[in-house]
Amino acid sequence: MPRRRFLWVAASTAVVAGGAGLGVALSRMRAARDAKAPVVAIAGDGKRGPINMMWIPGGEFMMGSESKLAQPNEQPAHPVRVHGFWMDRHHVTNAEFRRFVEATGYVTVAERKPEWETLRVQLPPGTPRPADADLVPGALVFVGTQRPVNLQDYSQWWRFVPGANWRRPHGPGTSSEGLDDHPVVQVAYDDVLAYAKWANKRLPTEAEWEFAARGGLTQATYAWGDDFAPDGKQMANVWEGRQQQPFPVVSPKAGGAIGTSPVGTFPANAYGLSDMTGNAWQWVADWYRSDAFGRLGSGVPVDPRGPSESFDPDEPGVPTDAPKRVIRGGSFLCNETYCLSYRPSARRGSDPYTGMSHLGFRLVSDAPPIA
Repeated sequence: MPRRRFLWVAASTAVVAGGAGLGVALSRMRAARDAKAPVVAIAGDGKRGPINMMWIPGGEFMMGSESKLAQPNEQPAHPVRVHGFWMDRHHVTNAEFRRFVEATGYVTVAERKPEWETLRVQLPPGTPRPADADLVPGALVFVGTQRPVNLQDYSQWWRFVPGANWRRPHGPGTSSEGLDDHPVVQVAYDDVLAYAKWANKRLPTEAEWEFAARGGLTQATYAWGDDFAPDGKQMANVWEGRQQQPFPVVSPKAGGAIGTSPVGTFPANAYGLSDMTGNAWQWVADWYRSDAFGRLGSGVPVDPRGPSESFDPDEPGVPTDAPKRVIRGGSFLCNETYCLSYRPSARRGSDPYTGMSHLGFRLVSDAPPIA
């Protein structure tokens, strides 16, 4: 999100490939898709594969998009090959994250006093250091607006809320209790790495994530095909189809800000993965460069690990080399007028030190495939 750290400081201070070649490649891969056998979802049961994980067979696919809906950071579409892996059937839930915290005593980034160095790198050079008393634990929360607003300034619907964290995702007075089957949110990148180490898993790479999200479909607009609502059916927890007001207006009659839904509420893709798009954004392993796909050379990369540093010239007020990790999948806030990131090719960069009320994760494992 643009100017994340600006919001933090303000609130805390107040104590708050070429066209022809590409066409040939796409045609070849679509023909291969049409000729191959249907995808079969394979679930681990704890004996033959990790429990609650789905086998992703790997293969070659077209990563990125040339769709009319694609953003420049999704282009050009390019062939990539990944080996097989296991992926969590759904986002890591509040119940699963709670078990980790209870077992380890882990304290998340949003529950700790912020470190100035992690703030400074996201701010314009020369930004003065806040007083120690203003460096308070908390996270960013979607609060919405009461009426339509100019969508160029997201500070109108996001707030840094002291005391917001995974236990209280919307701040004091809210709770993740009773939401055991919802995605855990308000987790920073380091929190995810700590959980992954405990679970003996890892974050997916950006390429692995997109391969899995596509569910065997070649360059489909959505994770389920090219029709947003086939036969009028809602396929994901996104703003479109679930909210009567235009983004980011939140109707008081609806009880305030919207949020996540239980994992598995909507149909899984062909690999048996739920909510690969919508519900909550998902951290992946790679550093974010907005131009990453345009910097690739010829050939088909195998199991790419992404760039070695961040680069994003599109976020006003933030240094172009500020640390960012890739997030994928979109969330319950995504909509046609502002985000449109409930597509498997959509990608953004996010401050790894910041939790947000629409950002979670799922993990992968390199356990052997089913024989």
